[in-house]
This record gives sequence, structure tokens and C-alpha cells, in this order.
Amino acid sequence: MQNKGNLIVISGFSGVGKGTVVKRLVSDYGYSLSVSATTRQPREGEVDGRDYYFKSVAEFQNLIDYNGFIEWAQYVENYYGTPRAYVEAELSEGRDVILEIEVQGAMNIKRQYPDAILIFLTAPDADCLKNRLAGRGTEDDEVINKRMKRALEESENMSEYEYIVINDDLDTCIRTVHGIIEAKRCERENNMEFISQIKSELRQL
Repeated sequence: MQNKGNLIVISGFSGVGKGTVVKRLVSDYGYSLSVSATTRQPREGEVDGRDYYFKSVAEFQNLIDYNGFIEWAQYVENYYGTPRAYVEAELSEGRDVILEIEVQGAMNIKRQYPDAILIFLTAPDADCLKNRLAGRGTEDDEVINKRMKRALEESENMSEYEYIVINDDLDTCIRTVHGIIEAKRCERENNMEFISQIKSELRQL
């Protein structure tokens, strides 16, 4: 018997290590990853179609017009969106799909998919977060300050997430997130068909 897959939303402050956590969840546990589309420029080493689908503003807006995204949002002057077709196909096949998206997009997902698992990743404290952003070496002070200001805005929505996970030790963080998803699979509401099946089988013995 195949249950529908879980939709897992992972958000968090810029620089908290979301991308690293998500990649490990995919490689270590076999989750499906929905690759987002964005209008920002690729960072060094990023590959189109693997890390993001890199789009022009015109291409992105065209997909919006044709309802091609489950959600989309504008973040620090760039657009980000989740392509619809891939996510819905994976869920229907019973696979768990991870979305690594911003807070605004996560709230849109929750409205469309009330059973989605919302997980927010954070650094242990604000100083640590700022140091991680500076340590990446990919943004200047102006952009770092913008991202810290954005983090303050995002913190207002942290209470909308079911789970808050501190990414202090990477391996511990990954195991914690995986444990949350495993627990969700075991909830009674996600196993009603199985309960009926086993009861029926027992009656026939």
C-alpha cells in the first residue's frame, strides 16, 4: 500500500546552512528535492538545473502568468519560485519532497498543503549568524546588512513553523530533521489505511 508522500518545507535565515542540510538529507536519506527557480546570478560552482533553474526576470514572470509555480516570492531584489509539476508528480508517487524556500513562500505552501511539515533552521544566536554570512565571502557588507535586516523580518514568522531546529552541529541538525519527518510518517492520521488493512487481514485469519 502506497501512501502519498510528505511535503517538507525547510526555511531559515540566510547563512544558516540550509543548502548543506538539504543536500545531506537527499544524499543520506534519499529524499526528493524540488529545485527552485531564481533570477539571481549563479554563485561559483552552482549548476543550472542542479542547484537552481536560473531564469531571467522575463522568463520567471512568464511562468507566474501560466501558474507554473506552487509559490514564488521576491527576496533581496531577486525572485524565487517552486515549479509545480515536479512536486505534485513526486508526492503522488509516494516520495517525500523537500522544498528549501523563504518564509513568504512557506506561508503560501501551508495554505495550499495544510499537511506540509514546516521546519525552520536557525543559528544558535545572531552574532553567529552574522559571522557565518561574512565567512562565506560571497557578499559585501551592504548585502550582509540587508540579509541581517531580512533575518529580523523573518524572525516574526518563526512561530508559524511547527519545528525550530538549531544548526549548531551539522550532523546533529540533519539527524534531528530526519527524525521529525520519520515521526510524521508514523502519525495515526497518516496510517489510517494501513490500520484498516491490518484489521481486515486479522479478521480473515
